[in-house]
Parts: sequence; C-alpha cells; structure tokens
Amino acid sequence: MKNLKFFGVLATVLFHLNYSFSQSNEECPQTLSIFAEFAKVKNYDSAFKPWMMVRQNCPKINKAIYSYGERILKDTINKSSGEQKEFYKKDLLVLYDEWVKHFPKEKNKSVVGKIISSKAQTMLDLGILDLKTIYDVFDTAFKTDAESFSNPKHLYNYFKTLYNRYQKNDNGVSMELVINKYDELSEKFEVETVKLSKKLDILLKKEEEGLILTSREIRNKKAYGVNSSAISQYLKNFNTIIASEATCTNLIPLYKRNFEANKIDVIWLKRAVNRMDGKDCSDDPFFVTLVETWYGLERSAGTAYYLGILNDKRGESSKALKYYKESIALETDKYKKAKILLKIANRFKKVKRKVSARRYALKALSNQPSLGKAYLLIASLYADSANDCGDSQFNKRAVYWLAAQTALKASRVDASLKKDASKSAESYKGRAPSKTDIFTEGNEGSIIKFNCWIKSSVKVPKL
Repeated sequence: MKNLKFFGVLATVLFHLNYSFSQSNEECPQTLSIFAEFAKVKNYDSAFKPWMMVRQNCPKINKAIYSYGERILKDTINKSSGEQKEFYKKDLLVLYDEWVKHFPKEKNKSVVGKIISSKAQTMLDLGILDLKTIYDVFDTAFKTDAESFSNPKHLYNYFKTLYNRYQKNDNGVSMELVINKYDELSEKFEVETVKLSKKLDILLKKEEEGLILTSREIRNKKAYGVNSSAISQYLKNFNTIIASEATCTNLIPLYKRNFEANKIDVIWLKRAVNRMDGKDCSDDPFFVTLVETWYGLERSAGTAYYLGILNDKRGESSKALKYYKESIALETDKYKKAKILLKIANRFKKVKRKVSARRYALKALSNQPSLGKAYLLIASLYADSANDCGDSQFNKRAVYWLAAQTALKASRVDASLKKDASKSAESYKGRAPSKTDIFTEGNEGSIIKFNCWIKSSVKVPKL
C-alpha cells in the first residue's frame, strides 16, 4: 500500500513537471541558462521544470544545478503539503548526495564537508527527529572534510545534536565524548576565527598606511565583519550549552580517570590543560600534574605559558615572566602569539601591573591588528586609572574620554565586538566631564596630558 502511494505521488509530480527525458545533451546549456535566470530573480516556480530537465539529463554540466537546486527544492517544499511535501523533502536530501558525487570540488578544493554539513542542517530544518542520524551526517562531514565544514551555525548544531542526545540519556553518548567533541570544535572555531582575522588584517594594514580600499575590498571588509559576528555569536551559544557540564567538579575527576591512558598523548594533555584553565580549575593540584606532564613531553609555547601561570600562582613573578617570554619566543605563528600575548596582558592586569598589561596588549595588536579585545583591555586599564592620573578632578575624569576612544577602536577592527565596545564606551563617557563641566572650566577643545603611567593625552570635546 505504501509503495502504491509513493508511486502515485511520483506520477503526480512527473505529470506536473512534464519531464522531457528525450532532451539531448546539446540542449542542456540553453536550458541551464533558462533555469538559472529564473533562479537568480527567485522565480523558482518557473525555474523548476528546466532545472529538473538539466538535472536528469546533464548532471555534470554545471554546479548551479545543485546550488540553485537547493533553493528551488526548499521553495517547493514550503509551497507543498502532504505526500508531495514529503517527496520533495526526500529529493532534497538526494540532491546533496548528487552534489557530492558530481561536484565535490570548487576551485580545485574539496567542498564535501560543506555540502554534507548542509545536508545535516537541512535535516534539522525539515524537522527530522532522529538526532543520531543527523549527528552521524554532521560527523561524516567533519571527519571527511573538516576544512570546508566551516559554517558556524552548522558547527554549533553538530555539537548541539550530540549534547541533546547526551541529555536524553543516549547510551552511545558519554560526558567524556561530549567534552572531547567540545574541545575539538572549540579548536575548529578558533581556526575559522583566525582565517577571517588574516583576511581582515590585510585590509586594516592597508588603511593604516593611508591607502584607499577598493569597492570590492570595502564589500569584503563588511562581509568579514558579518561572518566574524556570526562566529562570535554561535561560539557564545556553543560555550553556553556546555557551561553546566564543563565544571571543575566534572572535569577534574574525568581527567584524573583518563590520565594514565593519555599521559603520553600531547593533544589530550593540551586540551585538558586548556579546558581546566578556561574553567578556572587551575588551582587544583592536578592542574600542576597535567602541565608538568605536558612540559615533559613537549617544550612548546603552550607548556611555557602554563608554567608561567604556575609560577604566578606561587608568587614567583620573575620566574613567571621568564616562562611567559619563553612562550612568546617559541611561538612562530603570529596569530597564536597574539593570543598568548593577550593572555599575558590579562594576567598582568589582574595583578594591577598596568604598564606591563598595556605593553603586552599592544604587542598582541602588532601581531594581529584585528584583535579588538586588546583595545578593550587597554581601555579598561585607562578607566581604572582615573583617580591616579590628572592634577584636578576635571582632568582625572578626562581619562574616561581616552578610555572611550580606545574602546571604540575595538569595534572598528572587530565587528563582533561592536555591541560590547559601544556599551563600554558609553559607560566611560558617562563618567567623563559633562557639557556643564566643560562650560564651567572653559576649556573646550583644549588638550589634556596625562603624565602618569598612561603618558598620553586627550582633546576636550566641543560643546
């Protein structure tokens, strides 16, 4: 009975399309052009028939069959109901498989991970409830071609499907698997962030040199900002999901239990140390064991940095600084170096060594100009110095203008920080002298110098 129903639906669809299976291969380019023009203006109803003709007769002629076909079928699904809707849903999933078969590469680079992860995301969007099946498709995409599996929404849902299975007490999903996948995907998010930063830094450097961006570069800069914001948002959601599980209470016993089996695995040790530090578990004695074991296997920027942290905690500042400097010297990748430099800057901020904190934040920016968090850190250092700089109450509060200006630099180099940077800048401006104060002082437009550790100046705003 089910087969009869299915073939009945299929017959209805074929009748509706009036497929022309006799179409010759010579006619395919013209038909391709016809459906592509309709698809470009989102007239998917008119595009459907010529698109299906090309798909059936010339599946290798152009990847537009699949990129536009995805849109055409999604539109058709939205406009259908009942058995026809289910038929088109299944056909869309088949389309992804055909895409991988006929066009697995773009510009000589694999896009298999991108296509298969899109299939998994579509399964979610279509309301398929089998989480294991969806997760397995995501997992296949990641294991087959992690390079092109870069969409932040897809990466987030890859993890979320696993986490949801864990919450539903799926026997195949342990907390250890969830934590390991979280670490793996955290690294992937970092890779994608750095890719964008590298592209953006080229344009920021060009602007810094006083060169004019081309219209294409301006569009690209905007696109990088949008993508950076998307990564930032999904990464935030990603971290929120795991927050209740990745606690010191759970992590420490987990890592202790698996330590013997992994104590010569550098990747495992690195991830365990990073996770414990990230969750403020570094006060536990087992953190010392992990760091020293890792250092015994590998003398690297990472191990040197964490030895710096251990010495910091012991109050041995000079030793800590020695290891921090070693960490920077050992790191050859300037983006990883920037990350370490910013971490060191934050360490110095915690112990109120403002000059050192700013120096390391600026070094981080010299390696990665798009590292907006460094500007936010410097801005907070200035704001924390309001009572220590300036020879009058007005001049002390003027420090907040400098803090606000510095915070806004963060949003100019990193669009994902626009909200936080604007919020910080407004907060600082609210503590700076008011228009009434400026009028009373009569110093509109004058320059105020800060001869304290800041060694900088700010211009009093005009009324």
